[in-house]
Amino acid sequence: TIPLGFNIDAPRWDQSTFMGRLKHFLNITDPRTVLVPEEELDRAKALVEGCRAGLVPPGSSEEQLLYAKKLYDSAFHPDSGEKMNLIGRMSFQVPGGMALTGCMLQFYRTVPAVVFWQWVNQSFNAIVNYTNRNAASPISLRQMGVAYVTATSTALATAVGLNLYTKRAPPLLARWVPFAAVAAANCVNIPMMRQQEIINGVIVTDGDNNELGHSRRAAAKGIAQVVVSRITMAAPGMIILPIIMERLEKFPFMQRIRVLHGPLQVLLCGGFLLFMVPAACALFPQRCSLAVADLEPELRDSIMAKHGDKVLYVYFNKGL
Repeated sequence: TIPLGFNIDAPRWDQSTFMGRLKHFLNITDPRTVLVPEEELDRAKALVEGCRAGLVPPGSSEEQLLYAKKLYDSAFHPDSGEKMNLIGRMSFQVPGGMALTGCMLQFYRTVPAVVFWQWVNQSFNAIVNYTNRNAASPISLRQMGVAYVTATSTALATAVGLNLYTKRAPPLLARWVPFAAVAAANCVNIPMMRQQEIINGVIVTDGDNNELGHSRRAAAKGIAQVVVSRITMAAPGMIILPIIMERLEKFPFMQRIRVLHGPLQVLLCGGFLLFMVPAACALFPQRCSLAVADLEPELRDSIMAKHGDKVLYVYFNKGL
């Protein structure tokens, strides 16, 4: 049965704590949701929207409603409510990320291989960053193209440069080149793909979701947190896994099964990402806050003039 006063949009776990956010993102980044048919996702959206309007179908249980909300959160954008493309969903980060990361870690020895896999990875990242942007700040095709080319160039320059630099360095250093390239590209790709938020600001609201204006400083804070989260997401697999493979490849049995090294790295990357995707998303609250005192002077003065000391913090969606 559905409890009295049930609110389908109320978080199931305390979003002010890391553990609460971790449980939330373990739920909505569940990679099994990418296998759910489109028709079932549409039914989940209809059920969630009906529940919001107070029109719960007779016989619906709380469990059914919570599962519908899980599917809705995993597949539909929190700002626009539009269905996100499959590749860009955070629930696709484990299957998509494990394949790309595994290949980058396996094929790092030659420049052509480095160039190809970094290009594929940055193409994937561009789709993810665009899909999970703050949807209230539209970006033009030209701006997307510039962001994509800039991030890809940064990744390639970093990867190829370090690859050539580490030719005479210990083998382990060469295995860490893909992570350096991914980290450098994230620092460019995400701000470039979301440049409209930095230029025009993002919508900020009070605690009751009443719009207060647009803030560039809020956008900068949200994007910086996303950059940190994305680098953290990749770090354990791309730093620890090379150490593991470096040790394993010295054993005779591993030298006999070289053809399986790639699939093994892909599977191990999946193990890291299965936990790191929700953990990295949970580092910072999705509904980000910023003190009114830290806003741009004109917006701060406007809020103070209308609300006095009643509004001390503003809130906004930082994206993922």
